[in-house]
Amino acid sequence: MHRDLVFAINGERFVLSDLDPSMTLLQFLRTQTRFKGPKLGCGEGGCGACVVLLSKFDPITNQVSDISVSSCLTLLASINHCSITTTEGLGNTSDGCHAIHHRFAGFHASQCGFCTPGMCMSLFSSLINADKDNRRPKQRDGFSKITVPEAERAISGNLCRCTGYRPIVDVCKSFVAGVDIEDLGFNSFQKKGDGGDPFIELPFYSPGGLCTFPEFLKTEIKSSTPCQSLASGRWHCPQSIEELCNLLNCESLSANRVKLVSGNTSSGVYRELDLHDSYIDLRGIPEMNIIKKDNNGIEIGAATTISRVIELLREENRSTIFVKLADHMEKVASKFIQNMASIGGNLVMAQRDNFESDIATILLGASSTVSVMLSSEKKSVTLEEFLHMPPCTDKFLLLSIYIPSWLSSHNVLFQTYRAASRPLGNAVAYANASFLAHIQVDEKTGDTILENVFLAFGGYGTEHASRARKVENFLKGKPVNTSSLLQAVRLLRQTLVVKEGTRHAAYRLSLAISFLFKFLSPLTKSLIKPEENGRVAIQRGDKYSFTEGLMNGNIHDANQMLLYSKQKVELSTEHLPVGAATKKTGAEMQASGEAVYVDDIPSPRDCLYGAFIYSSKPFAHVKGIRLSSSADKVVSVISANDIPKEGSNVGACTIFGTEPLFPDSMVEYAGQPIGLVVAETQRFANLAAGHAVVNYSTDDLEPPILTLEEAVKRSSYFVVPPFLYPQQIGDFSKGMEEADHKIISSEVSLSSQYWFYMETQTALAVPDEDNSLMVYTSSQTPETAQNVIATCLGIPCHSVRVITRRVGGGFGGKAVKLLEHCL
Repeated sequence: MHRDLVFAINGERFVLSDLDPSMTLLQFLRTQTRFKGPKLGCGEGGCGACVVLLSKFDPITNQVSDISVSSCLTLLASINHCSITTTEGLGNTSDGCHAIHHRFAGFHASQCGFCTPGMCMSLFSSLINADKDNRRPKQRDGFSKITVPEAERAISGNLCRCTGYRPIVDVCKSFVAGVDIEDLGFNSFQKKGDGGDPFIELPFYSPGGLCTFPEFLKTEIKSSTPCQSLASGRWHCPQSIEELCNLLNCESLSANRVKLVSGNTSSGVYRELDLHDSYIDLRGIPEMNIIKKDNNGIEIGAATTISRVIELLREENRSTIFVKLADHMEKVASKFIQNMASIGGNLVMAQRDNFESDIATILLGASSTVSVMLSSEKKSVTLEEFLHMPPCTDKFLLLSIYIPSWLSSHNVLFQTYRAASRPLGNAVAYANASFLAHIQVDEKTGDTILENVFLAFGGYGTEHASRARKVENFLKGKPVNTSSLLQAVRLLRQTLVVKEGTRHAAYRLSLAISFLFKFLSPLTKSLIKPEENGRVAIQRGDKYSFTEGLMNGNIHDANQMLLYSKQKVELSTEHLPVGAATKKTGAEMQASGEAVYVDDIPSPRDCLYGAFIYSSKPFAHVKGIRLSSSADKVVSVISANDIPKEGSNVGACTIFGTEPLFPDSMVEYAGQPIGLVVAETQRFANLAAGHAVVNYSTDDLEPPILTLEEAVKRSSYFVVPPFLYPQQIGDFSKGMEEADHKIISSEVSLSSQYWFYMETQTALAVPDEDNSLMVYTSSQTPETAQNVIATCLGIPCHSVRVITRRVGGGFGGKAVKLLEHCL
């Protein structure tokens, strides 16, 4: 029996009888509702522009749980009987904005505003969950129970490319009771009392003042039974392993493309290149949500979310190993990803797709095991064995993970390491490691003996995370001293061999070696000495810090706060109101999602969507383009042959001349647009463009010029316009000869740079009267866009109207490739 999909958005009821199971929540919000606050930025769950609040109701406990999620990865069919709150649901400029909106404006924390709605929802999620925690003391009116560290990390997964994080973090910390006024930066809420003393009058915040789950949805849930299928039978919700096996063995599904999902966050790492006929949601299977605890460890179901795993490990604080695992897991993804991603899905990506998983590394170092089902047979294997099995398929299911506590072992030291471009949020590590050692201090010699050791290193430059067994065998039974440490480091350098082509290979190897050195060096005889009652003193400089046994593992500094700073702004009244703390006009509209960007404009009826086919080769002949058979709803493919006879093949105008919109027969560089796929939806256009097969030929062509040195060697230069010639002032050579000091020359080589504005280039072109065109574009130079479009189409400039209402970031990156982004 197929049921309707029922959910709520900002308190409004939605019922869908038929839907595409591959549609994401963000696609639905932006194309079929008026709520355009959540933005499409990266589409990978990495920027946070699309964050919304997802609320679930448990009829047994009568409790509502609220979590932040990335709507660009959340499949619409997965939110049955859930409630969604976007930034519009918090408030608006007509009925009254939320305190979060007002504070983002008053602290000057919104510039282009494209990322602001997502940040509002990440902050709101942190506030509402802190305020619901009855274990925390009640705070005075207008403030939340949230702490300063929690406030600082509330938006750690949200990117901003304009504002800088100081004012954004100030917004978050302003909700903390007792926050120091001097710790908050420049804002428009600062006042002076009668005595001249400064104070801040903040917009009032009312904890619990917003209902996130409507009563009508609670009533429906209490009277409903578990759902079996949605989306006209294309979305399945098995309630047991037996039901799952029956589905996988069903003839109607076995011949079709089936996808197993449990959060769908993997699509942010590995983009879907094809459509699936059916989806199977694993989250309702009890065997995959199991939580079993005993004296030796904890067993966690594979469908358990990472955020829930972190909670479970922290609850089991009897084991330092669990606490350290939780600390590390908090760094591997943003909160809105942890709330949806499953621990089993993370391990499957590491096993099947060679994903550089921190979780696989740290669990491997803790000597974890997993329970799997292969061809209806259940068995338990070590995590190391699982990672080296043949890649997982639909017939190979990961059921649970068992993490030992090591409570029965004495003097166990455990530590994890990670080096990434960002300490928190979605940033894949350059290197990670996890070490566990059983140690004993020799009372006679004072040496630390390694009775046993597990050394796990991440899968950077290798297929999977792996154990450095040669180093383990060498260290086993040996005292940790300068000699053994040096030999271990040398042996590790020989053991870790990265694959050819691995980026930053030397750096990654050096990190792995430094991790091992950092783990073992405090245990050397010169740095550690035994004390009475089994206490151990770890030397740091001239001081000693003591722990009650090595099981505590407190030989590394705790995580520091994200930032400490003070900001003092001296205001002069000489030129008032210039320099006064005045809010930016429209900042509340940006925060509440009411500010309209190009992609927020409703598409006209029968609108078509385009996606470019980009060249994957430099300097090559294009012999033909072929779309795959999966391009179901493609209307046409536009190329240079489709440019009007009255027009010109012009795609951009720069100081170095014009660039073609499409190459006639030969591409000049990788990434050059070859053609434009036109389809009924943006998703189908993107899929078809990604599947396009281009036939290249490099016959009779010289190798492409890929470096500046090659260009100089082959005398390949652009013609520099005369107005850019440098003016000669004085005799440089003579001046240098007469100078007392000489310039020591050197060479610095910089690699290419990516533009990273939050709003991607987009445009909406609408045919207008008398063969004219109305173009809404996010370009930074609309006047140039008008000229390029008119020249390409062969129509007068006055027949092209270009409107740029607001731009979601740019930095000059939206000022050159104009027509290519305006079609």
